[in-house]
Amino acid sequence: MPADPLHRAGKTQRGTTSAIEVRRSARRRRTVSAYREGDRTVVLIPARMSKAEEQRWVTVMLDKLAAQESRRVLGDSALAERAERLSAQFFDGRARPASVRWVTNQNTRWGSCTPAEGSIRLSHRLQGMPEYVIDYVLCHELAHLLVPGHGADFWRLLEAYPRTERARGYLEGVVAAARLPHAPGARDE
Repeated sequence: MPADPLHRAGKTQRGTTSAIEVRRSARRRRTVSAYREGDRTVVLIPARMSKAEEQRWVTVMLDKLAAQESRRVLGDSALAERAERLSAQFFDGRARPASVRWVTNQNTRWGSCTPAEGSIRLSHRLQGMPEYVIDYVLCHELAHLLVPGHGADFWRLLEAYPRTERARGYLEGVVAAARLPHAPGARDE
């Protein structure tokens, strides 16, 4: 990590390290924005922000960028390539699916796997969610190719993916939000 406190190491969508540069501006009063510039991420914040606020906003903006990038819908072939990369990164390449694809008929599950066939299916509802969430679901299903059930061996294997708890929390939040009653006066569209 560089000595300059405005530069940090971060993870890009491909899992390689990239710089995060925070630029403070006296002109900027309230807004925070971020963009990719080559292999680094630039986060623009008001100069008056504390270090704690800066850290919080960097995390928020990285998640927003990741969500925007994952909205560029991956096709089935890109999804299969992603699964192959995740298998190599977290399972030493041992999880080898025969097929990986998006499906529209999974409304109660985020993904499913048929180990005997080596097929993995992800719900289309994941499209547009942050990449780390999609990666978690892919890792979950890849792990099923190695350990079919949800026993202790399965969860130990899945611990290799570092954002497991965060992704699970995100998905739990999505499910909980869907159960909330509509606000008074809100219209269904």
